[in-house]
Amino acid sequence: MHVKAVVMPNKYSDSMSLMALSTKVNELPIVVSAMIGMGTDLNKQVIEEVGLSTPETEKATSRDQIVVVQCATEADCDTAIEQVETLRSQGAVAAAETSYRTSRQAYAQEPDASLAIISVPGQYAADEARTALSAGRNVLVFSDNVTVEDELDIKRQAHDAGLLVMGPDCGTAIINGTGLCFANAVSRGSIGVVAASGTGSQELSVRIDALGSGISQLVGVGGRDLSEAIGGIMMLDAMRMLAADPQTSVVVLLSKPPAAVVAERVLEAAAALSKPVVVCFIGAPAPSDALTNVTFTATSRDAALAAVALQTGEPVRTVAPSFDVDTAAVRAEWHAGQSDIRGLFCGGTVCDEVFHVLKGQFPDRTRSNVAKDPAFQLAQGAASTGHVLIDLGADEYTQGRPHPMIDPTIRNAEIVKAASDPATAVIVLDVELGFGSHPDPAGAAVPAISEARKIAADAGRPLEFVAYVLGTDRDPQNKSAQVTKLTDLGVRVVDDVIELATLSLEMTR
Repeated sequence: MHVKAVVMPNKYSDSMSLMALSTKVNELPIVVSAMIGMGTDLNKQVIEEVGLSTPETEKATSRDQIVVVQCATEADCDTAIEQVETLRSQGAVAAAETSYRTSRQAYAQEPDASLAIISVPGQYAADEARTALSAGRNVLVFSDNVTVEDELDIKRQAHDAGLLVMGPDCGTAIINGTGLCFANAVSRGSIGVVAASGTGSQELSVRIDALGSGISQLVGVGGRDLSEAIGGIMMLDAMRMLAADPQTSVVVLLSKPPAAVVAERVLEAAAALSKPVVVCFIGAPAPSDALTNVTFTATSRDAALAAVALQTGEPVRTVAPSFDVDTAAVRAEWHAGQSDIRGLFCGGTVCDEVFHVLKGQFPDRTRSNVAKDPAFQLAQGAASTGHVLIDLGADEYTQGRPHPMIDPTIRNAEIVKAASDPATAVIVLDVELGFGSHPDPAGAAVPAISEARKIAADAGRPLEFVAYVLGTDRDPQNKSAQVTKLTDLGVRVVDDVIELATLSLEMTR
């Protein structure tokens, strides 16, 4: 194998663009492995860990852009490097748009722009956010690895200025009908959402869309906003903005369980709003005392049903199972000791919701890296025993690497690994669609699913796949087409996140 690196001095591109470009390069037939990123210490460390480090990459600075490829021959490396620039040009800024050398220059030249999207290495993101806020812009911070201290500082700055900071690590928002980052194509409507959850807010929005209603605004505030350190600053501010928004008639608040003192603060503010509020703190018990104006739900599906009922004035709908599976017949086929569920997720909140359902049934057998309770936590690389659910989009899996919603390589490897374990009975997958996601995530999983099935068949074992496609037919990937690719492989596709858990349990209990 040959490795070749090119370092481009003082050439900056945002991390989302570089992740998307890296994914395309890795899909080239002649490429064994490739990484493209800025020359930060973290990126150089990752390049070294995967065996692609060269003298050129080691000398690169954080101002430089690194392109490194591994191919069978030196000639293939040269060809791949050439293809990088071709692929880059295909995704270049449209001719009608203007690029600027600094954000300050952009703010000066674009006075009507009210929102800045920041996608730079985490150590620089807070300073860029401060610059945008000082220029009077709302901010969406896509970047992760921003310190808690910096997050608190920029959110206080935004609060004092009457502006929003969405994030850090904000993957989804819909503002005035425009989807940002990983958002889905859903209908406009009068349900406003404030979410400290990326894929959770996507799930909520597509469920509301499927029920015939729509989204007025979807404000992502970042997963740490409801921590005790941050105090829910942006959720509280966004709630008040939605209360004043004439397009919004119902407000939904979505988060993993907040810090107790923050939950109390948020619920008190929700009860005081002039519009009905639906609250979903995934995995948290409902408050002991009923709150005027607040409907408390346990899952994103129930939150969508409750919000639509409040918006339409109709009773809450019942949800019939979307699957018709002879689960007893499936259970009869398992070999001795084959009883485990392996959940391999791109979406953290999807993983979290499935985890809470499984944990409720089998607390002694369920582990996940999303668990906050040490008794249920699964460390990266730990042995897989019992029901194991992994959020492959968590920071420990994405440092210096594209998110699995953009590049499925890490999940495909985990699918094959899970199939090699004789204890694995069911592999559970989520497939997230949306504007920023992989252009064909179901198709990208096909080779790994096919290989997994062959591994099990060669060992004489059955193997089941259960999947949920999160999206709509209006998404660039088209939900119906994605579902077909999976069902053609014998994957059992369900209609929502909760059904991922219930069908998997019914096939293994």
